[in-house]
Amino acid sequence: MSYSKIRLYGAGGHSQIIKSILIHNGISVTDVFDDDPALSHPNFDNIIISSRKRANGFPHKGDPFIIAIGDNKQRYEVSKFLKSEYSKAIHGSAIIDSSVKIGQGTVVYAGAAIQPNTTIGNHVIINTLASVDHDNIIEDFVHISPNATLCGLVEIGEGTHVGAGAVIIPEIKVGKWCVIGAGAVIIRDVPDYSIVVGNPGRVIKMKTGF
Repeated sequence: MSYSKIRLYGAGGHSQIIKSILIHNGISVTDVFDDDPALSHPNFDNIIISSRKRANGFPHKGDPFIIAIGDNKQRYEVSKFLKSEYSKAIHGSAIIDSSVKIGQGTVVYAGAAIQPNTTIGNHVIINTLASVDHDNIIEDFVHISPNATLCGLVEIGEGTHVGAGAVIIPEIKVGKWCVIGAGAVIIRDVPDYSIVVGNPGRVIKMKTGF
């Protein structure tokens, strides 16, 4: 379903890019909510102060939302708070095969390419000039950073952040809530909660959770 009006949750730098995509697509941003407007991007004004601790008073009903927050954990937490419909934001310059499946709340930035038979979950970020090849599976709350390259038959687990310029060779499975460092080259499977850096990528730390 397409919408003509969308609300944003989050008013940082990531949010202004999503707002730009929506305006480019002829979609109005009606309201912008943030838990701490004092930390918002200077290009935003009239931000509505929100608090996840006051869920009962929040206007959940209305225009659909996009959670405009770059941090995967924060996007996950807001999604558990919001009882609203979600929309997508896809830049017109992105190249997306007709067979690709894209979940709700997901955003695709300028110049990204997503190849056939790829499935992308909910609340995912495919950032500027990212390349996602054929038959990938990208689970919910993932962030694929600018210029990252995912070759064919790659799987990325929930909440994982693939850093700028990272490369993941074909048929690799990256677990959930991992961090793949900028420029890393991943040539073997990565277990859940790993922090990986370097070429070839090596696990330098295991997180205790997301």
